[in-house]
Amino acid sequence: MLLLNIELKQLIHQMSAIKLRYYYIVIILFTGIFSSCSHQQPATTDQSDAAKPHTAIKPEKGPALKNILFFGTSLTAGLGVDPEQAFPALIQQKIDSLKLPYKVINAGLSGETSAAGKSRIDWLLKQPVDIFVLELGANDGLRGIPVKETQENLQAVIDKVKQKYPKAKLVLAGMQMPPSMGEKYMVPFKELFPAMAKKNHMDFIPFLLKGVGGVPRLIQGDGLHPTPEGHKILANNVWVILQPDL
Repeated sequence: MLLLNIELKQLIHQMSAIKLRYYYIVIILFTGIFSSCSHQQPATTDQSDAAKPHTAIKPEKGPALKNILFFGTSLTAGLGVDPEQAFPALIQQKIDSLKLPYKVINAGLSGETSAAGKSRIDWLLKQPVDIFVLELGANDGLRGIPVKETQENLQAVIDKVKQKYPKAKLVLAGMQMPPSMGEKYMVPFKELFPAMAKKNHMDFIPFLLKGVGGVPRLIQGDGLHPTPEGHKILANNVWVILQPDL
């Protein structure tokens, strides 16, 4: 009996020791966790960054491009040469080299007469026009259309441009007929263009084909249309008159 009591006391003592060690471990763990949390820094926002406005960087915008509309025949369209070799495209190259805010629109059409141009111009004026270069009449002359009729059609085209874009600069390209057309037709046809330019206060290119017409090496095999080298001369003829407007 005595031995049983002694063993019971020892068992109780051992259980008490185990319980104390358990409580001690729990206290240590809790203390460590509390200590760790107490040393953590609260999340803060950098006030210096927050105060800085976050603005997107906007790309610089250049000036809005203005339109130069070349309205004419196969000479303007560049019949027989690549589009980039026609004189309107060469004008665009000159403009780009000077970083001027203009875009060339080539509205040349092979076979265009002044009457056809009068019918077509309304559609083209749906886009803004700042400078209007008129090159019509050559096909009228080659067909022997009466000069008075050509004059009326050209005036109708000019009036439509003025009405739609009264602030647009206007340029007229002069044209001449070969002597084979006869002096009776050739002279009034030639005089038509400077008279119209003066009447409508237009800048005037005296003769678009100056330096090209009648020069075999600058004219294609058809005897009418300029070669790429010829178009370079046409571009210079136009540029001399057009540049001051830019």
